Amino acid sequence: MSLTQCNVHFTQQAERVVWFSSPLAKLLNLNGRKSINVKLGRDIVPAAVKTVKRSGHHVFLSAGLRRSVRIPKSGKIYIANANSEEVQLGPLIGILTDSSVRSAGAPFGVRTSFVKQLLQLGQKKAYFFAFTPRDIDWQEETVNGWFLDGGGGWIRKVVPLPDVVYNRLPSRRAETGAAITTLRERFVRRKIPFFNWSFFNKSDVYSLLDKDPEALRHLPESINNPEPEQIKELLEKHHFLYYKPTGGSLGNGIYRLTYHPRRGYFARYRRSGQNVLLRFSNFGSLMRMLRGRHGSALSGYVVQQGIRLMEIDNCPIDFRFHMHKDGNNDWVVAGIGAKKAGRGSVTTHIKNGGSLMTPEQALGRTFGDRAGEVLDNAKTVAIRLSEAIERNYSHTLGELGLDIGIDRDGDVWMFEANAKPGRSIFKHPALKEQGKASMQYILDHCLYLSKFRRKDESS
Repeated sequence: MSLTQCNVHFTQQAERVVWFSSPLAKLLNLNGRKSINVKLGRDIVPAAVKTVKRSGHHVFLSAGLRRSVRIPKSGKIYIANANSEEVQLGPLIGILTDSSVRSAGAPFGVRTSFVKQLLQLGQKKAYFFAFTPRDIDWQEETVNGWFLDGGGGWIRKVVPLPDVVYNRLPSRRAETGAAITTLRERFVRRKIPFFNWSFFNKSDVYSLLDKDPEALRHLPESINNPEPEQIKELLEKHHFLYYKPTGGSLGNGIYRLTYHPRRGYFARYRRSGQNVLLRFSNFGSLMRMLRGRHGSALSGYVVQQGIRLMEIDNCPIDFRFHMHKDGNNDWVVAGIGAKKAGRGSVTTHIKNGGSLMTPEQALGRTFGDRAGEVLDNAKTVAIRLSEAIERNYSHTLGELGLDIGIDRDGDVWMFEANAKPGRSIFKHPALKEQGKASMQYILDHCLYLSKFRRKDESS
């Protein structure tokens, strides 16, 4: 496939005509052709071909052709031709998201800023737009998308179904409903790449990796929906565990359970914004407390071996590795945030009193001269774990958030994997550049999935 960047311009002619500048017509082997099919997304429209004497790579689309093929705007874009019968403009990339709180200036609520940054980054490489499930017309195979206008505001344009969908639907509950399940399947049936498929439950990842020996080396022992006897057995074996809801987030509902042979059982958790520590003289009373607080909801819990993590000021540290597939379809580490637990907290979540550091700061204080070596090893393990998850997962993945722990010996453990990771680590001043790199990886991987990719970027 020949692929190059070109400048798209619009003319007022009513007929369906496309003009190519002489150098571009030569590059695309169009000299002498009288007509060609022009494609955008799923739309294909025949048009007369003409050549115009102008240097550089330019395409002029008549008003009649623009309306038929629904080209959203002029400017720089890629043009591809797999054969001499057809040229394709694009790619057409859609970010699927939503919000319950919307306004004219913020059509996607609190996610609007992130969506806008992504669209701005991709403006000269793709027709990048955002949309909600309500914006799709499946009968017409069109989307009423949200594009950025020249001044940074929003404009609506009806375009064909996109070449690629980047899924950032924010609601775990909505994703399990029939409407979103059907929506995803409709894209897949049309062979439109759709990533990331859905949120993971905590138990999903352990089930996926259950028979992957490379990954298992880095997973704490874990049991989904454990019987009380299993919890007791693991407590006596490891002395402390995490007991957490499989579909939870932000540390809600998590318990740190500890067993001291002489002192009894302890449960540490968060209630009404405060850290709580309870002591029980026997295991039965610990379980009665848990059942009293959660009842049948405990069937949705997972118990996990506790790891003696590296600490600073007697507070454990863990890491969020933000992983992406790049333009070559390889996993890369886009950003790493080190999270220090608040004193007495069960988790390192910032909302629960945790604080954010760079990995270099955290590892330097713990491992000294070995810090670089420990970090390089953790990055290698994070890439292998991402590859293992993808290897065992049946849908397209392009982004992961791995919650990684490093113990006092420098060994690496993965506690959770998130298919739609939050971006809070990139708020740290030292991680802003990594945040920009993360968005660039999203764009590059969309280009890869759309098959609009090339080895050099010159126009």
